[in-house]
Amino acid sequence: MAAFAAIAERSSFVKAAGVLGVSTSKLSKMIRALEERLGVRLFNRTTRSVALTEAGEHLLAQVRPAIDELGSAVESINAFRDTPAGTLRLTVSSVAAAMVVAPILGRFAAAYPAITLDVSVKDGSIDLVKGRFDAGIRRDKRIERDMIAVRVSRAARIVTIAAPAYLAKHAPPNDPRDLHRHNCIRFRLADGTIAKWEFEKGNKTLTLAVDGSLIVDNVDLMLRGALEGVGIGYLVEPYVNTFIQEGRLIPVLDDWSQRFSGWHIYYPSRRQMHAPLKAFVGFVRGLNPLS
Repeated sequence: MAAFAAIAERSSFVKAAGVLGVSTSKLSKMIRALEERLGVRLFNRTTRSVALTEAGEHLLAQVRPAIDELGSAVESINAFRDTPAGTLRLTVSSVAAAMVVAPILGRFAAAYPAITLDVSVKDGSIDLVKGRFDAGIRRDKRIERDMIAVRVSRAARIVTIAAPAYLAKHAPPNDPRDLHRHNCIRFRLADGTIAKWEFEKGNKTLTLAVDGSLIVDNVDLMLRGALEGVGIGYLVEPYVNTFIQEGRLIPVLDDWSQRFSGWHIYYPSRRQMHAPLKAFVGFVRGLNPLS
């Protein structure tokens, strides 16, 4: 049943086999045996797609809660272990991956060798439940309100930056509205829309739809474009601090920088924080004082 659910959730025998650690042929035999036992077809398969039949959809709805309960029962055994064990599946934004996850990988592995970290790096909103993730790491504004969120980093600013080569050819903007005269590197969100740039100065706030010749859906590409002098970028300050200190990027509109409360680990409110996640949160917070 766990194999059946894994295939159904990923619409792929290959992906499910990778997650379960078995061969695709073995997984196919398991499903054929299950279908023969039940006397119904659970999947419609072609060379290009895998989809649940009506019977398959009905079975998934019935067995998914039971599989979750079994997982919780197994997880509860962690309370009797000296150290937490198991797999922690995380979905994180690319900046959070670089700033929160990457710096602690070695030390976390040494402290918790029985925990397997399975990290998926994607920008944009991700459905934790549908993706079968234990938790995610993102900015607070990107987290659904029905999630429990735990802050794991200090507050930071989002800054506008440009390379000296770009500013040598274009006068720096003095006001956010001046950006309409500049080539801005824009970011495409997961839903296909282009992110607007938000600014704060005292009690004033501005939200602008900027324009520019480069659109990306990855912050590393935005950073690279800014470093190459393509245009003005809009990025989290700690992510670009090294380049600012080296003089490869220069902040513009420094007094119009939006602040955010920091990175948060979040997980569904109906779930208890299981042992690997609890260990990870405590470890990250211990290395990143919030005050």
